[in-house]
Amino acid sequence: MNLVVKIIKIVFALVFTAYSLLIVYQLFLAPKEQRFHLAANMQGVGLSQTMFSILNWQHPNYSDAFFERSVPFNKRGEYAIGFKYLDKAIEIEPEKHLDYRGYMKLRFLRDYQGALMDFDRLDNLTPDIVDAPWGEDIDFLRGESYYGLKDYAKAIECFQRSVNNQGVDWADVQTFVYDGLCNYELANYKEAISSYEEALKQYEQTCEAYFGLGKTYLQLGDSLTASAYLKKAKENIRFKREDYYKEYLNEIYLEEIDDLLRKLEK
Repeated sequence: MNLVVKIIKIVFALVFTAYSLLIVYQLFLAPKEQRFHLAANMQGVGLSQTMFSILNWQHPNYSDAFFERSVPFNKRGEYAIGFKYLDKAIEIEPEKHLDYRGYMKLRFLRDYQGALMDFDRLDNLTPDIVDAPWGEDIDFLRGESYYGLKDYAKAIECFQRSVNNQGVDWADVQTFVYDGLCNYELANYKEAISSYEEALKQYEQTCEAYFGLGKTYLQLGDSLTASAYLKKAKENIRFKREDYYKEYLNEIYLEEIDDLLRKLEK
């Protein structure tokens, strides 16, 4: 009996030793790319941050590890910590990570001037490329930034460049919506209507365009046409532009539409 117990203890000791060596190997000795992917797949877990910490220490010029380490903090809204690692990644390889920081500054922090600085710097580093930060045309994002700054004339220039970059049929439909919004703010109502109509030509369920047309015709004193477009906006509200993590600058809400409709019915 004692022999069996001893054998079991030896087996458990061997298994524990093997497991400990495997952990040490994965944490300290495995190829950095293998450890990077393992840590990235466990994003947000404590062990993931430990692995990234070790990678940062062993490979201080490995920008991807600093970048990926920042992501879960940014997702949780812990931007002070997230940007500490993101800024380090940009310090090492700015052309590789500036797009994400510019995108984050625009869409999450509402730091429009900071976003423009990052987009411009990225553009200067990649003069032969039309950049697409986080999958979106750089001039579209510049336009959003200027819209946030209420520099509507400059925003229009950027949105028009974005259309030129991609072609009318491939440009983001929200490019035309934003162009309409900017022209509306500048009291260029004819141009605003034209932009909204272009958006609807691209995608007829664009509720933001119907809403913009409703407001524009209301401004022009055409209540019947305004009401018709606002009702179309309400019918298509389920197709609106939205994201679980953020609110868009041109995001519309059912309450806004209902408020305008009620005013028109009085």
